[in-house]
Amino acid sequence: MYWCYGVSEDLDSRLTDTIMVCSYNPKTQKASMLSIPRDTFIGKNKLKASGYDKINAVYAAKGPEGSVKAVEQITGMDIGYYVVVNNDVVIELVNDIGGVYFDVPIDMNYDDKTQDLHIHLKAGYQKIDGDHAEQLLRFRHNNNGTSYPSEYGDNDYGRMKTQRDFSIEVAKQALKLKNITHIKSIMTTIFQNVETNLTLDDIFPYVPWAVSFDTQNISSNQVVGASQKYNELWFFVHDEEETLQTVTKMQRFLEGIEESQEDISNTTNSTNSTKTTNQTNTSKTTKSTKANNTTKNTKSGNTVKK
Repeated sequence: MYWCYGVSEDLDSRLTDTIMVCSYNPKTQKASMLSIPRDTFIGKNKLKASGYDKINAVYAAKGPEGSVKAVEQITGMDIGYYVVVNNDVVIELVNDIGGVYFDVPIDMNYDDKTQDLHIHLKAGYQKIDGDHAEQLLRFRHNNNGTSYPSEYGDNDYGRMKTQRDFSIEVAKQALKLKNITHIKSIMTTIFQNVETNLTLDDIFPYVPWAVSFDTQNISSNQVVGASQKYNELWFFVHDEEETLQTVTKMQRFLEGIEESQEDISNTTNSTNSTKTTNQTNTSKTTKSTKANNTTKNTKSGNTVKK
């Protein structure tokens, strides 16, 4: 099963701030998460590049299907499903499972009156409720311009890492319930508030498998590349060969072919070197296979969060 997760911020421009491809193989009980930087260049002419040549602008012009195709072109993955998530859904989900314990990596202090966005979190292990979860997932830098340390991944790179790590903790907390009925109830609530081409009939067959899933069997990565400046704008330019290697290793991991998580993660270490800018909106995409099937050759999903 393949799905994507994101958090959207700018409703007027409908920019997808976060794109995350997630895969789950019920046969091997392994899952993977792959972040696609929002400023990834998808244009053809570097000399005339504009903000519309960033992958986060595709949703506004071509909808979730267009975003899925853009991710497929970058990753070589095959995506069948997407989910567009509203910010309120994340808040509701975190509150429904009683909050999530998470180690906030740094002090976060950011205010944007235009978005009515106020982020104020102290570093350290703590219980995060829905409202603070939204703050955590949207944080990129402080009011004074400081951000995550370079070794963590500054600005967007740090945010993508935090989003993946927090998603894993949400899964841990939800799966602690070990209650199929409760999980089905949560999924029903979520699906009533998202835009998707999935149905609950596509999801429910996975629930019995999911309740026994060990979240240590998750591989977390991001597309490989570096920031470059085209036409006075900063873009993330993915490395085609290294991205293919990352996707291939993730697929092998999902299939249960022995390969250490360290080997997989090392492929993406070269990405934390850049400068990215742009505003928000998140996308989430899902791909599904029937629960009794082994996962197919991976392609990616896009989820947009409004």
